[in-house]
Amino acid sequence: MSSRHHIDDFMGCRIIRKIEEGRKITGVTREFDIAHIVVSRLWKSFKTTGMCTGRHGGGRVRSTMPAEDRYIVLSAKRNRRTTAQQVANQFLASSGKQISRKTVARRLRGGGLYARRPVVCVPLTRQHLTARLQWCREHHNWTEQDWACVLFSDESRFSLSSDCRRQLIWRESGTAYRPENIQEKDRYPTCSIMVWAGIMINGRTRLDVVANGTMTGQRYIDEVLLPHDCLDSEGIQRLVWPACSPDLNPIENVWDALGRQVAGRNYPPTNKNTLIRALTQEWDKLPQQLLDNVVQSMVRRVECCITLHGGHIPY
Repeated sequence: MSSRHHIDDFMGCRIIRKIEEGRKITGVTREFDIAHIVVSRLWKSFKTTGMCTGRHGGGRVRSTMPAEDRYIVLSAKRNRRTTAQQVANQFLASSGKQISRKTVARRLRGGGLYARRPVVCVPLTRQHLTARLQWCREHHNWTEQDWACVLFSDESRFSLSSDCRRQLIWRESGTAYRPENIQEKDRYPTCSIMVWAGIMINGRTRLDVVANGTMTGQRYIDEVLLPHDCLDSEGIQRLVWPACSPDLNPIENVWDALGRQVAGRNYPPTNKNTLIRALTQEWDKLPQQLLDNVVQSMVRRVECCITLHGGHIPY
């Protein structure tokens, strides 16, 4: 992108000479790194007046100073859930100067802050962080071949309606999982069903619907493991999983992909029966390569958790 929008007399004469020699305006703009419209206007002016002087732009005067721009960015960082209008109101109260919310948004973008939805994760206490970090350190030397012997299972709840609340926060690129940018949430919507499934390299279990209640430890043994009888036959390792760590489980990525597939159907489900049918059909359609890739990502997940000292990691 061209960085200069005004040229002096010497530069104007050089540009006119290039064009008179037969160079195209596009080539001249690239050579001198000047906006195309500036060169075009200069050439038209030269043909009319015979002068090589470019005119100065008469744009609107900037409404804030650099120090005020820094104050706007700092205000959004102090409270990342504040809106652009609220920042404008704070700026008015502190400086007495009226600015629009669009001006605030431009200043925040200039400071590297963009409106994004906060990541929703379960709450983590200090004990949870310690347990997660210790667990990851114990499995830090595991390879993809080691993780290939593990069946990753979990339950998930799917609803007919999604959460329509879209609260935005101001954050820098690449900082989605910093504590100040995370919205903790552990409540599920109503009118939903619970399902259970497991994935591993080159295989998966069927998608089981939990008819009533949640999947407790005893129900997991009685209704899933014993009927499937897969632990001993497949040589699957049993792991003690750290509490409140769904983000460590790679099957969370599969739940996300399954939800997108169901939502993207030509005829979305309208009741619980059609929702169950859609989930079962889309589960069977998920490519095995997708499941293999998310299982193989466990090496990166463990490393990421250690880097973040047990904090939330991206799904």
